[in-house]
Amino acid sequence: MTAIQRMQENRARRAVYRQTVRELSALTTRELDDLGISRSMIRSLAQEAAYGASK
Repeated sequence: MTAIQRMQENRARRAVYRQTVRELSALTTRELDDLGISRSMIRSLAQEAAYGASK
């Protein structure tokens, strides 16, 4: 993989992370509760969405 491809992939992953955080943060606490998500989980869920599950 070239450096440019890695940069593009990293940029796309960061965009997924930011979008996920933005969308989940916009939900009300009630909506998050309905999904089984607490506010403290938002960043870790965004990390998983963007970069995959932790090993």
